[in-house]
Amino acid sequence: MLNVVVFAVVLLAALGFFASNVYRLISYLRLGKPDDRFGHVGKRLKNVLTIAIGQSKLMREPFAGILHVLIFWGFLVLLSAVIESILEGLVPGASLAFLGPLYPPLTWLQDLFGGLVVCSVVVSLYRRVFAPPKRLQVSGHSKWDAILVLTLILTVMVTMFGQNAARVHLHPDIPYQARFLSTWLAGSLAPEAAHLWYYVFFWGHMLAVLGFLNYLPYSKHLHVIASTFNVYFSNVGIEPKGALKPINLADETLTKYGATDIEDLTWKQLLNGYTCTECGRCTSVCPANTTGKLLNPKKIIVDVRARTLEKAPVLLVGKQGESADGERDKILAHQLLDNFITEQELFACTTCMACVQECPVTIEHVDTIVDLRRGLVLNESRFPQELTTTFNNLERNYTPWAFSHSIRADWAEGLDIPTMANAPDAEVLFWVGCAGAYDARYKKVTQSFARLMKLAGVKFAILGTEEKCNGDAARRMGNEYLAQMLIQENVATLNKYNVKKIVTTCPHCLQSLGKEYKQFGGDYEVVHHTTFLQSLIEQGKLKVHQAVQERVTFHDPCYLGRYNDEYDAPRTIVDTVAGERVEMKRSHDRSFCCGAGGGRMWMEEHEGKRVNIERTEEALATGANAVATGCPFCMTMLTDGVKAKDAAETVQVKDIAELLLEAVTPPDRHAAS
Repeated sequence: MLNVVVFAVVLLAALGFFASNVYRLISYLRLGKPDDRFGHVGKRLKNVLTIAIGQSKLMREPFAGILHVLIFWGFLVLLSAVIESILEGLVPGASLAFLGPLYPPLTWLQDLFGGLVVCSVVVSLYRRVFAPPKRLQVSGHSKWDAILVLTLILTVMVTMFGQNAARVHLHPDIPYQARFLSTWLAGSLAPEAAHLWYYVFFWGHMLAVLGFLNYLPYSKHLHVIASTFNVYFSNVGIEPKGALKPINLADETLTKYGATDIEDLTWKQLLNGYTCTECGRCTSVCPANTTGKLLNPKKIIVDVRARTLEKAPVLLVGKQGESADGERDKILAHQLLDNFITEQELFACTTCMACVQECPVTIEHVDTIVDLRRGLVLNESRFPQELTTTFNNLERNYTPWAFSHSIRADWAEGLDIPTMANAPDAEVLFWVGCAGAYDARYKKVTQSFARLMKLAGVKFAILGTEEKCNGDAARRMGNEYLAQMLIQENVATLNKYNVKKIVTTCPHCLQSLGKEYKQFGGDYEVVHHTTFLQSLIEQGKLKVHQAVQERVTFHDPCYLGRYNDEYDAPRTIVDTVAGERVEMKRSHDRSFCCGAGGGRMWMEEHEGKRVNIERTEEALATGANAVATGCPFCMTMLTDGVKAKDAAETVQVKDIAELLLEAVTPPDRHAAS
């Protein structure tokens, strides 16, 4: 009876301490701004089943994924063993045998997954200590935290098997035969000592379980609890992928725009901090970090957590006494910006979303980075010096470049292309974009695509000088005010002509017009030109006469691939016009950024290796004689990269539209076109 009382006291104390810590952490989340993530219950549960329980994103890295899956699924199955031990502690001799015929298969699963977890933990410990991959090569608290947690898990498993082995001797009336590993281990225990060993392993098991449970709120392994909730509240498959949330600039109660500290972030962004496993997958794919920039996506999220744990107690509880007040004032004098995260880190981001793609627990790094950029730009007018010119050009010329708005449609001279003002019944609006209208190289792409549509008999028109920059660059650089001004003016123009379908050669325009203009009253069907061209080929409106390149590699633009999930259409066209398509080492949703997104097109790289050079080297390594892409930014960056590598004479950089035009134009008309 004494043992039962002692166990009950220990159990209640441990659970009470754990509950108080969970309440503490939840109370910190209340400091974040509201974010409605409670609808679409069915889709959210599906995300939990596939991502959290199914561990689908972890399997993108198979070896580490399998280790984690075995530990995680083992954890789920072995909860039944923990429950059984708790029952025994409260009611001596109790078990789950009352489950009847379900009990033998349950005990078999417990032994099976227990063995798999032991093997996985041992391999993980060896890997963490002796052969860590680059993303796990950390020192200090993070390393020892991981080692401690793995050791605790191993202790839980070993004591469970020891306890089960003793049970075999103590309860011959219970069908333990299905415990194949425990029965085998029971042979090493003397029957007369089974009672002693049972108590040793029972208390060892329960203390390890309860200790592990109460250590979690102070560990990066808090994700064991938080990740399932983070996945549930993620907007995967619910909100438009990659779409930034607008700021209500008309709200006169707002005294600050964007974010400078944790109270400016949403509760979900604070929950991201709790959820980060510090696995480093985001950092390992970050183009800025890979090429030697200061940005580390993992650090951004960990810093949010650190600042939350530092500031939240002060805001919610306060301190007493003179020294405490001094410490409190010091904490309040700090902020997330500058004291934790620097301007240099934030503006190194290309918003390529590779970090979001790889995160196994659906953390949304880019949203937090852009919100912090907004805090710098809108509240403090702090941004890289080069962007002053870019912002001025957008305000005056409606383009990031210093070209007059009056020449925006000059690229179309001689092509007999109507404007929407003259052809309001056009079936398709061709949104040209700033690069397509002004960039000397990319105007050739614009003209090629226009010729293809004319060859296919598409009734299309352009806005001409009524078109303005879509606002993507300003928005992702943090200048939400300027972005909304451009967006609202464009929406007014598009709605004036009752535009329904838009085709564009720029993935950044595709993202903004198709997903973010809806936030401002602009609801359109927006298609990328590679998707549109593939449909014209399938309909027989464009026929390929000849293959025009021997060997082609396709570079996936981030805003076409990861943002809009289009990988097949451009490759289908390449396969149609090329003798052979070869893939780069990093392709499809693992593609490496060109380095121009997130406003980086208008910023210099002062740290490390240039991102476009890293990508160009990967393209040249394929041996292709042409690098194809479907984005004006990518074309500029890759063209510069090919020139920098002295390969311009042997390797061409071309848009999909250019390759297709060469292939569909009959030989006798090719020269004229």
